[in-house]
Amino acid sequence: MRGVAQLEQIKTSKLEQAARIADLLLANIETVVLGKTEEIRLVMTALACGGHVLFEDVPGTAKTVLARTIAQSIEGSRAARIQCTPDLQPTDVTGLSVYNQKMRDFEFRPGPIFGNVILVDEINRAMPKTQSALLEAMAERQVTVDGVTRELPAPFLLLATENPIEYEGTFPLPEAQLDRFFVKAALGYPSADQELGIVDDQRDGHPLARVRPVVSIEEIGILHEAVSVVYVDQLIERWMIDLVRATRSAAGVAVGASVRGSLALDRAVRAWALLHDRAYVTPVDVEELFLPVIAHRIVFTPLALAEARRTGWTGMLDDFRARCLEIAPPPLLELEEQEGLAEEPQPA
Repeated sequence: MRGVAQLEQIKTSKLEQAARIADLLLANIETVVLGKTEEIRLVMTALACGGHVLFEDVPGTAKTVLARTIAQSIEGSRAARIQCTPDLQPTDVTGLSVYNQKMRDFEFRPGPIFGNVILVDEINRAMPKTQSALLEAMAERQVTVDGVTRELPAPFLLLATENPIEYEGTFPLPEAQLDRFFVKAALGYPSADQELGIVDDQRDGHPLARVRPVVSIEEIGILHEAVSVVYVDQLIERWMIDLVRATRSAAGVAVGASVRGSLALDRAVRAWALLHDRAYVTPVDVEELFLPVIAHRIVFTPLALAEARRTGWTGMLDDFRARCLEIAPPPLLELEEQEGLAEEPQPA
C-alpha cells in the first residue's frame, strides 16, 4: 500500500509541476498574441504531445508571431521560418554537404529544419519533392542527407500554414502527409477590441522584443512526460475508439481516420485536460478536440465536398461530427439512458 501511495504522490507532483509550466508558458505567449487563449492551448497541446500543427488561415493573423513567441519563451530554443515557393529545393530545408577546401572534405551545413519551433509558411506552394522532405522530419524527428541520418533537436514543433484564398500555383498536400499533422487549427481575425489592443500594444515597438524565457527545454520534457499520467476512464477510452471508428462508416466519408487518429485523439485530450489544470479527461474534452484532431485525416466523398462548397466548410464539419456522435454517442448519455430505463415502472 505504501508503494501505491508513493506512486500516486509522484504522479500528482508531476502533474502539478507540468500544470505550472503550462500556465507560465501560456501567460507569456498571451502577452504577445492577444485574445486567442483556446487557440494557443491547441498549439501547446501539440507541443506537449510532440505533434505538429497545420494552420489554414488568412495572412496577418499572428502565426509567425506565435511561433517566435513560443520559441522565445523556451530558454535555449531556436525559431526558424521557411517560406515555401515552387523553386524551394529539399536541401534548402534539410541542409546540404559543402566541400571545404581547407579541410579537403565535405562538411554538412544544417538547414532551417534544425530548429525547435519551425514555421513553414504556405506549405502547399512547395513542390511535392520538397514537401516530402518535411515528412521524415515530422514523422521521425530526423533528416537524411547524403545517406547520413541526423536527429533533430528536442523539442521540435512544426507549424505549417496554408492560405485558404489563393490556390493558383499550389500543390495540395497528399492525405499521407496531412495525417502527419497532429491538429489542424486557425487563429482567425481578432475582435474589434482585441485589434484595438494590438494596435495600442505595438505603438512603441513590437511586443516580441519584450518576450523573455519563462521555461527551459528540460521543463518542456516534463510537460511531455506528464501527458501520459492524466487519467482517462475506460468508458471514455472505449468511446474515443468507437468515435474514430465511426468516421469510417459515416455518410459522406470515402476514407475514415486510421489508428493514427485514435492515438492522436487519446494523447490530445490528455494534454488538453492538463492545460486546463485537470488531472482527468471529460467527454467534453473529446468533443472539443474531435474535429481539430480528426477532420483533416478524413477523405470526404465528392458529393460531400460539393455540399460543403454550397453550405460552407464549417457547417459541413459540424454535420460530420454530429453524424459520428450519433453512431457513437457519449458514454454519459448512455449511462443516463440506462438510469432512466431503470427508473421506469416495470409492467405487472
